[in-house]
Amino acid sequence: MILVVCGVCGSGKSTIGYELAEYLNLPFFDGDDFHPLSNVEKMRNGRSLTDEDRQPWLESLAENIAVWERKGGAILACSALKESYRKTLSAKCESQIKWIILNGSRKLLLERLSSRTGHFVDSRLLDSQLDTLELPNYGWVIDINKSPTIIVNNISALINLK
Repeated sequence: MILVVCGVCGSGKSTIGYELAEYLNLPFFDGDDFHPLSNVEKMRNGRSLTDEDRQPWLESLAENIAVWERKGGAILACSALKESYRKTLSAKCESQIKWIILNGSRKLLLERLSSRTGHFVDSRLLDSQLDTLELPNYGWVIDINKSPTIIVNNISALINLK
């Protein structure tokens, strides 16, 4: 089983992905760890990535997803903001990816980003990510206005229903 926890910066992808991986006993990977240095530096300087910046990163993640799938599954935290990005991510996966889209108000996202330390993405990129976000008509769109424990429990219940 492959699960991708996606959403804009500050939505809690890494936190929810990690806790969900612990709960489901699956390996967890953070898409941010796979960005080339040029992407990291660009975002650290408050500049949004272009589709061209993202494409090699997405293709690399797609290759990894295929490997993780063969090894029994994994959970990936990845923004996956556009439908075209999600298509690239799923291109090499043989089974259906379970998409978990974390979504919340701009106000809540800004609050979270303002209290975040040690990450190369900050609030300067939020509006660009919100403008880029294309919510899919599949997967589970999860409101982030609850504690991580409640969110993970809700997602786990959804997975167990399938």
